[in-house]
Amino acid sequence: MVVFPNAKINLGLNIIEKRSDGFHNIESCFYPIDWKEALEAKKNNIQRFTSSGITIPESKAGNLCDQAYQLLAKDFNLPPTSIHLLKKIPIGAGLGGGSADGAFMLKLLNEQYQLNLNTEQLKSYASKLGSDCPFFIENKPVLATETGVKFQSININIKGLYIYVVHPGLHISTAEAYANIKPHKNELSILDIIQNQPIQKWRKTLKNDFENSLFPHYPILSQIKESLYSKRAIYASMTGSGSAIFGLFEKRITNPFPHFESYGGYLRH
Repeated sequence: MVVFPNAKINLGLNIIEKRSDGFHNIESCFYPIDWKEALEAKKNNIQRFTSSGITIPESKAGNLCDQAYQLLAKDFNLPPTSIHLLKKIPIGAGLGGGSADGAFMLKLLNEQYQLNLNTEQLKSYASKLGSDCPFFIENKPVLATETGVKFQSININIKGLYIYVVHPGLHISTAEAYANIKPHKNELSILDIIQNQPIQKWRKTLKNDFENSLFPHYPILSQIKESLYSKRAIYASMTGSGSAIFGLFEKRITNPFPHFESYGGYLRH
């Protein structure tokens, strides 16, 4: 069985306050896009995970796909499964590719082995894999609050716009992104902006707080953003804690950054 995990972007990202547990409360709109990779699972005589495409850094905890299998295997009698991931979404780019892989693995195993887990149960398992993972269970636009794990529906319609995403090859860790952050609460919430303002006004009001932290250290990021505006983007921003930058356009554009990894496609929500 094969599924196709997709990326997401952040429309706005406000760092509101630092919590007593050391994490931060945020608000952001998570929005799925069709930059995809391929994930296959099938019964095998041994349990194994392999990958191709973009090289995945080794981790003591293992890849999130394998972690998802092990998580369900604790509660269900899963057969040994051969898992292969064709990795296409850049790592450390703020696009949520790893989180999508873990969530899609849960959904794949649930269907393939008829575990009969409902959406809320899948979200509960996904939350044990990582903060962004539950989003990819339903995979639709939401307002994310608290540490990025509390979701509510959001009324947004940018369907049909063309998105162009550029990854300049930088891997930015979450710790680095937060290093120079000064939490604050904006006068207008992201919910207010997205639901009550036309997209033409977002350039001045819908901000990603990580840009203030990272742009001074990585000038290429601000250069890409301004270049997208020069190509007549309606709105452009960094996604997540970086380093991918995206622009939203009324019409399809030709590839302005052929030397960087990039994706272009039409929005579906």
